[in-house]
Amino acid sequence: MSGTTQLAVPAQPVTLTSTVPREYVHRTAVAEVFLTGWQPTGPDEFRVTAQWPRAHAFYGTQHGLYDPLLLCETIRQTFPLLSHAAYHVPFDHHLSWDYLRYTLRPDVLRVDRAPAEVELRIKCFDLTRRGNRLAATSMHFQVFLDGTQLATATTRFACHSPAVYRRLREGRADHGPLLHPLLPLAPAVEASLVGRDRAGDVVLGATDRPGQWELRAELTHPVLFDHPVDHAPGMLLLEAARQAAQAVTADHPTLPTGMDAAFFRYVELDSPCWITAESPDQSHTLVTARQHDRTVFSATLTSHALP
Repeated sequence: MSGTTQLAVPAQPVTLTSTVPREYVHRTAVAEVFLTGWQPTGPDEFRVTAQWPRAHAFYGTQHGLYDPLLLCETIRQTFPLLSHAAYHVPFDHHLSWDYLRYTLRPDVLRVDRAPAEVELRIKCFDLTRRGNRLAATSMHFQVFLDGTQLATATTRFACHSPAVYRRLREGRADHGPLLHPLLPLAPAVEASLVGRDRAGDVVLGATDRPGQWELRAELTHPVLFDHPVDHAPGMLLLEAARQAAQAVTADHPTLPTGMDAAFFRYVELDSPCWITAESPDQSHTLVTARQHDRTVFSATLTSHALP
C-alpha cells in the first residue's frame, strides 16, 4: 500500500475570477480595471463581464446607488479589450471616441451587500477596416447588473496607427504625453455644487459668467489621468458634463440616467476649454465644450432627481 495520500478531485472545477490584464484596458493601476473576462458569442458579438466595487474613490455611490459614470468607464474599457484581444489591434495603436449614448434604470443601480456582477452583451457593427485590420466600429450594448437589465448603450470608436495618429494630432503627439501642467488650474467651484465631496475631484473652474466654467485638467488625478496623455481624456469630458448638469440644478442632487455625447475634436491641455450648460427643464441639460472658438464636445443629459 502506498504511503501517498490520495487527494479527492472536485467533481466540478473551481471557477477563479480575476481582472483582465491592465494593458488590455489601457490602465496603469490594476485597481482601476473593472473587466473580468470576455468571450465571443457570434460573429462580431461578445460577452464581457465586469465587477463593480461597492465603494470607489472617484466613482462613488450616492444615495446607495452606483455612479452611472462607472457604467461609462466600463463601456470605455471594452474598446481596447476587444480591439487587442478579439481584433488583434497592436498595442501601439491609439483609440479615439466618436460618440456615446446610454439610458439606464436608476432603480437597478442600488448597491447590495456584495460587489456588483456586471454582464455586457455587445454587438459590433459598421466595422471599417484598413487592409485586414480594424480601423473603427460601432457597438451596441445590453448591460445587466446581477442578472437584471440595467442599461442599453451605443457607441463608436476608431483605431489609429502611430503614423495616422501623428497626422491627426498635427505634430502634438511628437512631444509625447504631458507630464506637467501647461496651464494654471482655474479655482475649483465649490464641490457640493457639482455633486462632489472633494475639491480635488472638481473638474469645473469658476468664471465670472453664469453657466460657464473652465475645464480643470488636473494631470495628477489618479483616476482621470491614470497615465500621462497628450489630450483631455474622454472620461474627463463626460465628468465635466455631469458636473455642469448638476451645477445648473444645484437646488437638488441628480443622477444622469441618460446621456448623448459626441466628441468632435481632441481637447488640448495647453489651451483653455470652456464648458457651458443650459437646462430647458429640470430633466434635461445641454452641455457644450469649446476651445479656440470651436465646439469640441457636446452632451445632452437626462437627469433623475434624487431624494
